[in-house]
Amino acid sequence: MYTLYYSKGSSALAPHILALELGVDLALVEVPIPQGAHQAPEFLARNPKGRVPLLDTPEGSLTENPAILEYLAARHPQGGLLPEGPLAQARARELCAYLCATAHIAFAHKLRGKRWAQDPVALADMQKYVPQNLTECATYLESTLPLGPWALGADYSFCDPYLYVFARWLDAAGVPIDPFPKLAAHKLAMLARPATQAALAAQEIQE
Repeated sequence: MYTLYYSKGSSALAPHILALELGVDLALVEVPIPQGAHQAPEFLARNPKGRVPLLDTPEGSLTENPAILEYLAARHPQGGLLPEGPLAQARARELCAYLCATAHIAFAHKLRGKRWAQDPVALADMQKYVPQNLTECATYLESTLPLGPWALGADYSFCDPYLYVFARWLDAAGVPIDPFPKLAAHKLAMLARPATQAALAAQEIQE
């Protein structure tokens, strides 16, 4: 049994999709960030970072999407979602690290700018550059990923739900995905998968 703590529409959607792909026994606990639930004492006792996703596993709790996604794929090898070989696995970590440390931070400036600044002028300036920064991220991903049709090439992997979340960040920032045909095709391919549809329905997300 796993328990995923999530906020609707957050990056916790990625491990939610992956868990459904793997068919694991998953319980969901909503931690609505807009209501400040991620800063409530009872949640901070579980995750002092005050962030989602948080995954409770039979072996302990995990935070951070790159770690959670790879753990689930490795813990359930029958799903075939962990790339084979050191280089392929390193490529998967490379992509997830970029999505977490670069693309997600660029998007966070839109909604979570107060992590870095309080001055209204500074906040507005950060928000102004979100579309440009995400466009640069999309340009990099479009030009460097195999995306044939999945993030790492022909085979679906634990990276794909996270890359789908990136497409949702583009939407939320008003960045058209059409100029990035490989990313657009990946998004459509993800939406065609039952696990993606089931996760969206469970979180009551309209795509």
